[in-house]
Amino acid sequence: MTLAPFVRIVARGAGRARALTLDEARDAMALILNGKAAPEAIGALLMVLRLRGETPEEIAGFTAALRAHVSGAIPAADLDWPSYAAGRSRGAPLFLLSARLVAQAGYRVSLHGWNSHQSAAASVRAALDLAGPDVGYAPLETLCPAAFDMLGLRDTFGLRSCINTVLRMWNPSGAPVSVQGVFHPSYRGLQARAAERLGQRNLAIIKGGGGEFERHPSKDICVFGLRDGAHIQTPAPAATNNTRRLHETGHAIDLSALWHGHLNDAFAIATVTGTAGLALYALKAAPTVEKADKLARALWEARHQPESRTA
Repeated sequence: MTLAPFVRIVARGAGRARALTLDEARDAMALILNGKAAPEAIGALLMVLRLRGETPEEIAGFTAALRAHVSGAIPAADLDWPSYAAGRSRGAPLFLLSARLVAQAGYRVSLHGWNSHQSAAASVRAALDLAGPDVGYAPLETLCPAAFDMLGLRDTFGLRSCINTVLRMWNPSGAPVSVQGVFHPSYRGLQARAAERLGQRNLAIIKGGGGEFERHPSKDICVFGLRDGAHIQTPAPAATNNTRRLHETGHAIDLSALWHGHLNDAFAIATVTGTAGLALYALKAAPTVEKADKLARALWEARHQPESRTA
C-alpha cells in the first residue's frame, strides 16, 4: 500500500476533500514510519494538513501509530514531559529544575525530545545533569529515527508540520499524566481533544516559553487539558509583579548557581516553582493550582534535604 490514497482524501479539491478518520491517519503514519511512503507523498500530505489545519482525529491517529511503532523503549513513568521547542529566543531551560522538584516529590518523570536552532545557553541536553538522577531523558533520534527524520523536514519545507504536535502527544513512557507546552494557543484545545480520543484522562497544556512546558510567572495563564477525563480550562494567576520577559536577551541564568543557592533571582525561581506547581497539579498532588504552587515552593526551599520527598 502507498500513501497516495490518503493524499487523495485530503487534497482532492474544494467540496471533495475531507479530513482523515482516526484509523486512516493511523494507517498513513504507519506507512511513513515503516519507510513505505514516497518522500513526495509525505510532503504533500503534511503540507496539505498544515494549510488546512489538522483535526483531533488526525492528530490522535498519527500519535497512535507512533506509539505502536515505538513500544516499551523507555521505562514507565508517572509523568510524561515532552521537550521539542526550537528557536533562538529560548533562554536557560529552567523547566529542568521544575522537573527535578517534581521528582523530589516522589514522582517518576520522563523527558524526551529534540531542540534545534538554539543558543548554547538554551541547550537542554547540556543541562540535563541539573535535572537530577531521578528524571529520565530519551533523545528523539535514538527513540525513533523515522520520526526524527520527519521533524527534520522543517528545514526542507521551511515550515513546521503536525509532527511537532504528534511528538508532544506521544508519551513514549506510557505515563498516566502528561504536561505539554505549545507556542500557538489554538493548539491547546486541539491537543486536549486528540488526547481524549486516545483515552487519556489527565493532561495539562499551557502556552509556554518558546513552546516548552514552562510557565511565565508574571502572567495570568490558562491551563487546558483533561482532569479525570473531563476537559478543563483552569486559571493560573501570576505569581509575581515583575514584568520582565521570560528569557531576556543578554540575561543568561546559571542553572547550577540558581539550584545551589549561589544565585538569587526571584523571577527565575518563580518560573521554576510555578512550572513545577502546574506539573504537580496535573499529577493531582494538590487539588488546586494555588495549593500545588505552595507545595512547589516548599519543595524548592527543601530541595537540598533528601527527606523532603512527599508523594
